[in-house]
Amino acid sequence: MKKILVLLFFITTTITGFTQSDSIFIREIYDEALEKGEAYENLRSLCKDIGSRITGSAEAEMAIKWGEKLLHSYGFDKVYLQEIKVPHWERGTKEAAWIINEKGATFKLDILALGGSVGTNGLIEGEVIQVENIDALKKLKKEQVHGKIVFLTQAFDQKQIMTGKAYGACFPIRGQGANEAGKLGAKAVVIRSLSSTTDHFPHTGMMSYEEGINKIPGAAMSTENADLLTKWLKNGKVVLKMEMDCKTFPDVISYNVIGEIKGKDEKIISWGGHLDSWDVGEGAHDDGAGVVHSIEALRILKVLNYQPNHTLRCVLFMNEENGNMGGKSYAKLAKEKNEEHICAIESDRGGFLPIGFDIDGSIEQVKMINEFKNLLSNFELYRFNKGFGGVDIRPLKEYYPNMIQLGMTINSQVYFNYHHTNNDIFENVNKRELELGAAAMATMIYLMDKNLK
Repeated sequence: MKKILVLLFFITTTITGFTQSDSIFIREIYDEALEKGEAYENLRSLCKDIGSRITGSAEAEMAIKWGEKLLHSYGFDKVYLQEIKVPHWERGTKEAAWIINEKGATFKLDILALGGSVGTNGLIEGEVIQVENIDALKKLKKEQVHGKIVFLTQAFDQKQIMTGKAYGACFPIRGQGANEAGKLGAKAVVIRSLSSTTDHFPHTGMMSYEEGINKIPGAAMSTENADLLTKWLKNGKVVLKMEMDCKTFPDVISYNVIGEIKGKDEKIISWGGHLDSWDVGEGAHDDGAGVVHSIEALRILKVLNYQPNHTLRCVLFMNEENGNMGGKSYAKLAKEKNEEHICAIESDRGGFLPIGFDIDGSIEQVKMINEFKNLLSNFELYRFNKGFGGVDIRPLKEYYPNMIQLGMTINSQVYFNYHHTNNDIFENVNKRELELGAAAMATMIYLMDKNLK
C-alpha cells in the first residue's frame, strides 16, 4: 500500500514540485480564454464605443463608466471607484508645420504636440538647428541656439533585440528636450518620433517642464519626415513654421476602477492596466489590451470557480500616461488603509504574444518564479528575468518594499510601430495573441495566489 501511495504521489507531481492539478487548472484557464474568451470583444467596445481616453476628457469619464459596468456584469464580490485627482491637458486644434529650404521648396510635416506642451500662440518660425541627442544639446552655447528651433534626431538603436531598451535610450529627447532647448533660448523643439520603424505616423508622449525654465513648445514629427529634414539640412539652411493650440487646465477629479474576489485572508494580490490613453488613435495596444487582459483574468478565475487564498484585485488605473496619479494614489491609499499587499502584476506592453514575465523582486523571488518554467513551457511562456514590473504598480514598492512585482513580457518587435500614434487602433490587435495574454495573466495570478504566503 505504501508503495502505491508513493507511486501515486510521483505521478501527480511535476519535476518542479507542482501537482498535476496545477497543470490541469492552467489548461482550463487557456481553454476558457481561447474558446470562450471575451477580451477581444471587450477591447472592441473600449476602442470603438469609447475611443481614445486622455485624462480630463469626456472619453476618460465614459471609460470609467464602461469599466465599472463591465466589472459589475461579471458578478465579482466587490466593484468600486477610487477617487483621484489628475492633470487636464488638451491638444486643441490640429497641429500644423512646414519646412522651407533656401530654394523656397515647401513640405508639410506630420507632427503631434508632445503631451503637456505649451502652445505656439499662433504661427511661429525659426531656422532649424539639428542636434543628435540631449548630451550634444547640453554642450551647445546659447548664441548657437537662441531664436532657433531645435531638431533632436536620436533614432532607435536597431541592434537592440528588446525594443524597450531602444525606447528608453531615446526617451530623454522627448522628456527633457524642451527644458534643455529652453535654457538656451530656443523658440521650440521638435524631435524624431520614438519609433522602431520608418513611416508617416508621428508619436506623441509625455514631456515636462522644470520650474523657472522658459516654457517652449515641444512636438514630434514622423520618422519619414525626420529623415527628409536631415537630408534637406545637408544641403543648406531650413526654416520650420509651426502652429499648436494645446493648453493645460486645472486638475480634475477622476477614478481608478476596481473589482475584487475575496480570499481566505486579507492579503492582496493586485494587477491591472491603465484605462487612460493618449488622445490619438484608440489606445488599443497602449493600454486597452492591458485593461482587457486584467478584466478577463479575473473573469476566467471566477468562471472556473477558483477559491483564492488571498484577495484578488483587478485595478483599471487612470492617468498612467501623463502623471501616474492613478498608481500613486492607489499605493498611498493602500498604505493609509493598512492593507497588506504581497504581489502586483501589470500588463502595459501591448496585446502581442506573451512570452513571460519580468520580475521586480529579490533573488529568492526571481528564483521562485523561474521554478514555474517547466510548468509553463507548454504554453510558450519561457522568459522570467529580473526587470521592471510597471509604471502603475511601481509606487506600491515605496510602501511595500518586500513585495514581488511582475510585468507581463510580450514579443516587442512591432509595439513601437503603434505606440502613441493614430495607428494604435483595434484593427491592429491580433485576437489570438490578446487572448493568450489574458490567459497568461490569469495563470500567473493563480500561481502567485497558490505560492505566496
